[in-house]
Amino acid sequence: MLSLYNQTCLECSSLITRRYSTSFSMGIRVFDKKYRSPIYAIYGFVRFADEIVDTFHDFPKKELLDKFRRDTFEAIESGISLNPVLHSFQNVVNKYNIERELIDAFLDSMEMDLNLNAYEDNLYQKYIYGSAEVVGLMCLRVFVNGDDNMYKHLYASARSLGSAFQKINFLRDIKSDFDERGRVYFPGVDFRSFSLGDKLQIESDIKKDFDDALLGITQLPQGVRFGVYLAYKYYTKLFQKIKSASPTKVKEERIRVKDSRKVVLIFSSAFRLRFNLF
Repeated sequence: MLSLYNQTCLECSSLITRRYSTSFSMGIRVFDKKYRSPIYAIYGFVRFADEIVDTFHDFPKKELLDKFRRDTFEAIESGISLNPVLHSFQNVVNKYNIERELIDAFLDSMEMDLNLNAYEDNLYQKYIYGSAEVVGLMCLRVFVNGDDNMYKHLYASARSLGSAFQKINFLRDIKSDFDERGRVYFPGVDFRSFSLGDKLQIESDIKKDFDDALLGITQLPQGVRFGVYLAYKYYTKLFQKIKSASPTKVKEERIRVKDSRKVVLIFSSAFRLRFNLF
C-alpha cells in the first residue's frame, strides 16, 4: 500500500500548486504526464518553506524553518516522511539525484528573509540564486532525467529563467513586500523614491535574463518544452504590462494578467512553438 501513500502525498503537492499559483499550474498541466508529479512535488516543497517566512507572523518562524530544514534532510536520508509534502519531495530528490547544495541554497535564502530587509548586490545575487535559480535547476534535473551532459548544457539558461521570474515577482509585489514585510530586494532602491531610472535599470536586467533563457527553452525535452515556454510567455506578458506602467502605478498596485488573456496565451504559445516563431 505504499503506492497509495505516495500517490496521496503527490496529490497534496498538486493541490498546493493549483491553490497557490495559477501560472505555474497552467504550465505543468501541459507537460507530458510523467513530468507533472515531480514538478508538483518540488513546487509544494518550496511553497511551504516560503509560507513559513512570509505568512506565519504569529509563530516562531526561525524555529519552524529550522525544523523544516531538519525534517527535509531526515526525509531524504530515510526515504520517508509523515509530512506529505516532504515525502513527495524526498522521492523526487532521491530519484533524480537533486544535489543537497541546491536544497541548502534554497533554504538559506528563506532564512535570509527572516533577518534582512534590504539586499546589497552580493546578497541580492545570493538571494536570487537560492530563492529562484536553484528551483529551476531542481526542475531541470527532472527534465533531463539523468542526462548530465544536457543538464550542464542547459544549466545557465535554467538559472536565467528562474532569475527573470523572481525579479518580475519582486517588481509586481514591491508594494506588499515593503508595506507588509519592510523589504526592498533591489540593491540601492528606496521604495519611497522609486524612480523611472530605477525601473528601467531593473527592466534591462530582466530582459537580459529572458534573452539568455529562451535559447535553453527551445532545447528542452519535447515533453516539457511547451509547458516551460508557456510559463515564459506568461511572464513576458506580465513583464510587458509592468514596462508600460509608470513607477507610481507599480508602487501602488499589483499588476496582473487577466484569466482570459492566459487562455489566449495557451493557444498563441502552442502556435509559435509549433512553427518556431520565437
